[in-house]
Amino acid sequence: MASKLLYIIRHGETDYNRLGIVQGSGVDMPLNELGKQQAQKFYQFYKSIRFKMIYTSALIRTQQSVLPFIEVGRRYEAHAALNEISWGIFEGKPQSAEERAVYWDIVNEWKKGNYNAKIKDGESALELQNRQKLFINFLMKQAHEDCVLICMHGRAMKSMLCALMKEPLSEMEKYEHSNFCLYLVETDGENARILKHKDTSHFD
Repeated sequence: MASKLLYIIRHGETDYNRLGIVQGSGVDMPLNELGKQQAQKFYQFYKSIRFKMIYTSALIRTQQSVLPFIEVGRRYEAHAALNEISWGIFEGKPQSAEERAVYWDIVNEWKKGNYNAKIKDGESALELQNRQKLFINFLMKQAHEDCVLICMHGRAMKSMLCALMKEPLSEMEKYEHSNFCLYLVETDGENARILKHKDTSHFD
């Protein structure tokens, strides 16, 4: 199978990001003014790249992050498989110290290989990655799309990078992220390598 270049970015800043309020897949917050500025800077830096397709999650913050590309006629599709993990009862509110401790307990369970651990009413790491693998299988079948832009979410990005790199989900935490950071991945569906890791040079 021919190799593809995947430009994988996290969405721009929202007010909830700034305030430390959990969003997950159940809170559909738009970008704030800084997030929109980040989107413009990314566009100006990468507008010459001939993306054959742009993929976003079904959440508005990812679609707004690539809006400058869409406004000039670039093709895009929204896929719910790229949505952020559901954080269940934590979504839409600031985390207390107790809730933060529960969050890290779940993350540590994932590190130990218990991928079924989840926040109450939320999604497990395994459930998250299983839906992402359906998207990856779809993506690899798009033979003409040798260069694509994918806009998604922090935890979802960690999981998807593990899937692309054929690594266990226990490795998720090594894939750090920030708003509008870029991971550039070259993959043929079997073998992959990361060419840029948490890159933000488009803001320099």
